[in-house]
Amino acid sequence: MPKAPKTDAADAYLTLLRDVLIGAVTRDPAFRRVPRRRGDAGPARTKAFDADARDRGRDWPLTALSMIGRQRMDNIRDLVLDCLRRGVPGDLVETGVWRGGACIFMRGILHIKADRTRTVWVCDSFEGLPLPDPAYPADRGLDLQQFGQLAVSQEDVAENFGRFGLLDDQVRFLKGWFKDTLPTAPIESIAVLRLDGDLYQSTRDALSALYHRVTPGGYVIVDDYHDIKACRRAVSDHLAEAEPDGVTLREIDGTGVYWQKPG
Repeated sequence: MPKAPKTDAADAYLTLLRDVLIGAVTRDPAFRRVPRRRGDAGPARTKAFDADARDRGRDWPLTALSMIGRQRMDNIRDLVLDCLRRGVPGDLVETGVWRGGACIFMRGILHIKADRTRTVWVCDSFEGLPLPDPAYPADRGLDLQQFGQLAVSQEDVAENFGRFGLLDDQVRFLKGWFKDTLPTAPIESIAVLRLDGDLYQSTRDALSALYHRVTPGGYVIVDDYHDIKACRRAVSDHLAEAEPDGVTLREIDGTGVYWQKPG
């Protein structure tokens, strides 16, 4: 009988964790993207599991804990491991977490690498996205509150961490609208900052409050850069002010991008 190939245990754990979190192991079906207000008790309209869509984060899993797909999950793993390897100081932060899958993955990386020095910050309103603010014209027409599937409570997200044995004192929740919570958040330094707030306002609020705390050599990831024009504009406007010499945006999967903070 041929021997199974040798596999690094840490890599095997993270690969399995990733595939469970995105629903690839169970071939979890996806929502059809139709408006569904909170409190709607009717059955969800679904479509069959699509491996390519799940790879690129192009669908919304019915029960899995992350919708960002394999490639954006691998980006998290690569950047966090790179920061650990190089000793880049700082915590791991996500703004806009849905069911918590990306943050659970971050905590899993710290766990398997026995890193007890960093915190995973889980930042969300836990009420879905805000209505567009007229003060931000770029968000006009982006009424994402109509998708009730996007509203997940803090209690449910915490329970999801617990299902993987990853809810402990290295996980901290920051509940509320970003404009209210992030400027005074007790986060001293950040190695990896992941933005998934969709709107111009949410993206700009997160960058304005947290970008100066990202350690030079650390990373910023923007989930919806290519999918949502308002998000892309918020990044451009911020970088024009914060990084006048420019940064190199790197592609992930046709939707998300990231860059390394200069310095």
